[in-house]
Amino acid sequence: MSSETPAPPTPLSHRVPDLGALELLLAVARHGSLGRAAKDLGITQPAASSRIRSMERQLGVALIDRSPRGSRLTGAGALVTDWARRVVEAAEAFDAGAQALRDRRDSRLRVAASMTIAEYLLPGWLIALRTDRPDTAVSLHAGNSADVARRLVTGEADLGFVEGLSIPEGLDGTVIAHDRLVVVVAPAHPWARRRTPLLPGELAATPLILREHGSGTRQVLDAALAVHGGLAQPLLELSSTTAVKGAAESGAGPCVLSELALGEELSARRLVKIPVAGVRLRRQLRAVWPAGHRPTGPARDLLSRTGRSGVPGAP
Repeated sequence: MSSETPAPPTPLSHRVPDLGALELLLAVARHGSLGRAAKDLGITQPAASSRIRSMERQLGVALIDRSPRGSRLTGAGALVTDWARRVVEAAEAFDAGAQALRDRRDSRLRVAASMTIAEYLLPGWLIALRTDRPDTAVSLHAGNSADVARRLVTGEADLGFVEGLSIPEGLDGTVIAHDRLVVVVAPAHPWARRRTPLLPGELAATPLILREHGSGTRQVLDAALAVHGGLAQPLLELSSTTAVKGAAESGAGPCVLSELALGEELSARRLVKIPVAGVRLRRQLRAVWPAGHRPTGPARDLLSRTGRSGVPGAP
């Protein structure tokens, strides 16, 4: 077997006309009139004449004999028309195949989102998406930010949403909103009667009900309290926002969660927000996708919905 490297393909000559010019030549052959061909293609007759003359100069041969009775193909024009028909048919087959690929891509959307975004933001975005894309089947996987990143890198998701400190490795992304983490306790907890804000050292030294490692909430809290001695051993480590809220409501202890997730509990006074001084618990919410592959089709449309969602802090 030869080990020679294949020669690179020869580029198309500058004398090859574009598809629009070939379609015009086919229309002239079909109608026997430059004027009717122009009307068929939705262009003016002078524009059609100019395009035919330009193609004749490009090819170096006359294609059409013009007369008061109409336009007739020359011998060379008839031959070029046969070739043009094959080229245009191949282009139409190419276009149909590309459309089939787009249709297949647009028939489904796989979304992976960290828990807070999945529970409190995505439902509204997906309802808005369904208005424009009723035939797109959407699947949603909710997990922590590390799990979302893994699914995107391995091709198990088309678009992701995370809450961590930065864009995970192997992904590109954009900030879609900002969020605050807040400390909350049950009304009977001693902190609920405090008249002064918690200090960072107090928060760091207190066993808390926490989300698991890998969650965006845990990443932000770990980073914020690292310079204050780091987090104490967790009181409980739970894998969902709902479970963390439930444990705090039962009086098990304080927890730190997204403000987005606490509206109902704070309004009903099932949980009480505790001010914290001297520590920044604000974070960015991001849409993410595999590096170098900007979202297209339904993923692009869903991404556009995030800017019109009414999320506090959305750009």
